[in-house]
Amino acid sequence: MVEKVSTSLSSLSMLQPKAEVRNLNFYYGATQALKQINLVVPEKRVTALIGPSGCGKTTLLRCFNRMHDLYPGNRYEGEILLDRINILERRVDPIAVRMRVSMVFQRPNPFPKSIYENVAYGLRVQGLLKRDFIDHQVEQSLRSAALWDEVKDRLKDSALNLSGGQQQRLCIARALATEPELILFDEPTSALDPIATSSIEDLMSQLKQQVTILIVTHSMQQAARLSDYTAFMYLGEMLEFNQTTTLFNQPLHQQTEDYVRGRFG
Repeated sequence: MVEKVSTSLSSLSMLQPKAEVRNLNFYYGATQALKQINLVVPEKRVTALIGPSGCGKTTLLRCFNRMHDLYPGNRYEGEILLDRINILERRVDPIAVRMRVSMVFQRPNPFPKSIYENVAYGLRVQGLLKRDFIDHQVEQSLRSAALWDEVKDRLKDSALNLSGGQQQRLCIARALATEPELILFDEPTSALDPIATSSIEDLMSQLKQQVTILIVTHSMQQAARLSDYTAFMYLGEMLEFNQTTTLFNQPLHQQTEDYVRGRFG
């Protein structure tokens, strides 16, 4: 089985990769959470990470923007290449990585600031001060997040006054403002109603025209609808990675088949 998965990964690596994970191990202190992970993240596509709770999906996702660096005792082994640069090397600044790799979390987390200042936040962190440029980026980011028409006349209002779905789109606009190359979505619709979920999914389908997307989801239906490629994780290992239609219809592993058929998880 391992040989079959390796062959699948080899053929998929002929795609134009935006990022590649090579022999990645990750440790929370003495506890190993990820084991020899290999993954290709194709450029300007949606790649989904699926698997039962506790399998390492979110842990892997957060490796891509070095969020684990924020807590002592965490440790990486192996490589994550972003445009062929290993972003896990000590000489690479995690802040610089996070400007290239944005993240949208499970629950909307707007700052207690105005709508405008939420989107402008990352630009100000970068030291950009020109008002005309910031105005342009705020508008373009809100347009890309399909939110501009709803908020253009109340940019000074608190972001906390927006609905849950609007707040999540605002967080996406905030992520887009710094022009990232990769956006990480961690269960971005789990706290939203079906209408807001549909809106966010439509938005992600449009965004892949301009940016690479890596999403963690527990919803098999969402993975099937949204993603071009899917990786199945189990007990900290990457068991299978393939085109989404192939992985769902012709899985190589029994565990993959049982999971996508809803037999456990």
